[in-house]
Amino acid sequence: MFESLNDRLEEAFKSVTGQGKLTELNVAQSIKEIRRALVSADVNYKIAKEFTDTIKEEAMGRQNVLKSVKPGELMVKIVMDELVKLMGGQAVGINLSGDPGVVLVAGLQGSGKTTFSAKLAFYLKSKKKNNPLMVACDVYRPAAIEQLEVLGGQINVPVYKELENKNPVEIAANGILHAKKNGHDVVIIDTAGRLAIDEFMMKEISSIKESIVPSETLFVVDSMTGQDAVNTAKAFNDVINYDGVVLTKLDGDTRGGAALTVKYTVGKPIKFISTGETVDTLDVFHPDRMAQRILGMGDIVSFVERAQEQFDEKEAKRLEKKIKKNKFDFNDFQSQLKQIKKMGDIKSLINMIPGMSKMTKNLDIDDKAFNKVEAIIQSMTPEERTKPELLNMSRKRRIARGCGHNIHEINMFIKQFDQMRKMMHMMSKGKFKDVMGGGGAMPPMR
Repeated sequence: MFESLNDRLEEAFKSVTGQGKLTELNVAQSIKEIRRALVSADVNYKIAKEFTDTIKEEAMGRQNVLKSVKPGELMVKIVMDELVKLMGGQAVGINLSGDPGVVLVAGLQGSGKTTFSAKLAFYLKSKKKNNPLMVACDVYRPAAIEQLEVLGGQINVPVYKELENKNPVEIAANGILHAKKNGHDVVIIDTAGRLAIDEFMMKEISSIKESIVPSETLFVVDSMTGQDAVNTAKAFNDVINYDGVVLTKLDGDTRGGAALTVKYTVGKPIKFISTGETVDTLDVFHPDRMAQRILGMGDIVSFVERAQEQFDEKEAKRLEKKIKKNKFDFNDFQSQLKQIKKMGDIKSLINMIPGMSKMTKNLDIDDKAFNKVEAIIQSMTPEERTKPELLNMSRKRRIARGCGHNIHEINMFIKQFDQMRKMMHMMSKGKFKDVMGGGGAMPPMR
């Protein structure tokens, strides 16, 4: 996410890094490169110029104020503050007032509306403890209703549909009545999209909104379309006056222009961002955290929040007792892997840790690496998983045949598991220096 923009901004800061102070010359050089970086990220030139003019004014105004702050650090701080303002300043929550609360989802075809509807349902159910209902109002796209039902089945959220009715306005209204009768406190209405903005589509979405009067209208846009996404967002807002924007596919090869300028252009906040295909990859949009990511500072707050969501205090205490007794086994290890996987894809998690994005930039970090480990563990007998010491050569050969990996890979995994278990046991006894051997390190799992 934003790797190219991050690289170019880093280059822009070099003209002031290491300098004794901010001067008109080095600030001008930095500003020029920042503007180029933004335009390259598909930010409208007019917006990029206004943005950098503000940065220049701020930088020159502070050049003699903070003597203790290095010029490079000061410039980064100024850029970060202005990025936060550009993207909206602060997170804006979703409005679910009403009985039930109604969320109308709109956007172009292919923007990810249907998937977002399911992600939002999962988010509201798991994090807000709501009881959502999804309503299928896309009566045009083949398999749209089926897709929503499949996603609903994955998250155990029901879908209201009317296969014989081709009137989306009626379906939406009937879906809300169904929700009231069946105790659903939130209704998420998935509407039809088109390949391009057209009058018929706009009239239809306007009619739905006028009929049901939703608590919240969200416009879903594919962030990979850059400035086109911003233009589309403006066109939709002119017609339906929505409440907020959802940016999808932020994990793709996106240049970031939409995330940076949609609030400035349309005047509506970004409320959610989506960074993956699975239903648990929806996040509330925080301008300050996004600015930190853009500048390569990580996002430790979001990282901790994801970890806390998966943290089980009872499970942690149980594991602590087993580790102290040196009884940590393959079942425990597999359980921990599952919790990590629930937090999201590994590379995005690592990049949330400050300073790690540069270290992992050229590394091919694939979540499928976990699959090999899980396949090895699943090829063990229940007894072998609880008693790793039973794994002699004969058992290892059988495991190798069962998981499709060679004996060398089995031996390496078991050796690394033994070393990890020993380290965890020693650390629980307060003997960290002994296990590290004066500078050793735990080998990475492969």
